[in-house]
Amino acid sequence: MDVVAQLPFPQAPLQTAPRLRELRSLGTVHRVRTAMGDEAWLVTGHAQVRRLLDDDRLGRTHPTPETAARTGETLFDAVLGDFATEAADHARTRALLQPHFSPRRMRPLRPRVEALTTRLLDELIAHGPPADLHALVAVPLPILVICALLGVPYRDCERFRAWTADAADVGDPARSRRGLAELYGYGRELVARKRVEPGDDVISRLCAAEDVRDDEIAGLSMALLFAGQETTVVQIGMGALLLLSNPDQWRALVHDPGLVAGAVEEILRASNTGGGGGIPRYARRDLEVDGVAIRAGDLVLLDNGSANHDPAAFPDPDRMDITRAASAHVTFGHGLRYCLGAPLARIELHAVFTRLAARLPTLRLAVEPDAVRMRPDAVTGGPAELPVRW
Repeated sequence: MDVVAQLPFPQAPLQTAPRLRELRSLGTVHRVRTAMGDEAWLVTGHAQVRRLLDDDRLGRTHPTPETAARTGETLFDAVLGDFATEAADHARTRALLQPHFSPRRMRPLRPRVEALTTRLLDELIAHGPPADLHALVAVPLPILVICALLGVPYRDCERFRAWTADAADVGDPARSRRGLAELYGYGRELVARKRVEPGDDVISRLCAAEDVRDDEIAGLSMALLFAGQETTVVQIGMGALLLLSNPDQWRALVHDPGLVAGAVEEILRASNTGGGGGIPRYARRDLEVDGVAIRAGDLVLLDNGSANHDPAAFPDPDRMDITRAASAHVTFGHGLRYCLGAPLARIELHAVFTRLAARLPTLRLAVEPDAVRMRPDAVTGGPAELPVRW
């Protein structure tokens, strides 16, 4: 199959890229070229993406990393891990981290998240309109929550915010590497501190586990910090933008707080419209997807944003509908690689949108939706600011 498209696809915020819509109408697997100029397979259908997310014929490693196709220049686009031991390494990581994100561990965290949300909304209201919901709520809440969970001192949260912003910059590989190095270096310092003065937190409990190296704990902890903070910032910002760009949906949530759980799932589904490439995987052996032959070593991009807007799975997918049954979305992945932090993200989103609707029922955007500045160079995307009034 010849290359049919160049990634990423031009698109407006909250809208599916026209080229992606066209490709999806023609099939579910497409030969594309990445931003690095390498060829890859783009999978766009919901059923196919969902199935392949849990397919052990795909992985994150490659037998010859130096020749592997790449999506970009940063560490996020690199081939990570050892091809021979990937399955065992992944199982070990899951076994180490899963207990810390269990319902038993998450349940006591809910009141703390709700209290932090209330405090931030107090500060937003005291600031008065117009205000930047991104800077005053979406950014600080996830960093405060994940720092509390990991055992990072409050005084260091501001530094973490800067480092994660640097790490997320896909437009400046040197800045991204510098941010990741700062995170890892601090992680090593924090692990050493927890060895001497443990607390009731994830890093301390990892330190108490047998046969876990300090560098491994530091790497895992900083990965959790980045993923737990950066992605939830985006979901809060995009969720507010989606709801306020669809005033009927915002009014529905204000009038019926019982809709918040469905609203959270619809936000998770609708916030990423796809077209950037999706989740990178490498074929560990030959396979066939919808009649397309994929060879061992090929780069396969599982476009979960496109999958979440597949009309075969979600009728009228570009319409925001908080009453929709949206829980089959693949925002958090699926199967063995399902995101461990999904329960925590849901707790945060639930807290934010429950309290926003209750305390600021007249909330509205202070600019037109298409005037909201986005972050094109951030690996996670999302708004750069979100001016609101009430």
